[in-house]
Amino acid sequence: MADPVYRAAPVEALRVERLGELTAIFDRRSMQTHLVVSPLPEILEAMSGEACNAALLAARLAASFDLPDAAETRAILGERLRELASLGLVEPA
Repeated sequence: MADPVYRAAPVEALRVERLGELTAIFDRRSMQTHLVVSPLPEILEAMSGEACNAALLAARLAASFDLPDAAETRAILGERLRELASLGLVEPA
């Protein structure tokens, strides 16, 4: 199965506030506030408004974080991207 490509919500559509270990993300489009924990805020930040799949995202995050085996990391990031899509914070590109 192909690695789905996602695009993060435009930066101007989200207000992100770090609250200790939690991060509040207010989506101006849906008027919903999402409380999330790491690594979801870091994933959104790494997407930088560009469309990417789990493999590209893993490469971007590896520059800043010590990540496990590439295949395992891609699988985990694929799951997180699907979670973000269910929240409406990313969408298929």
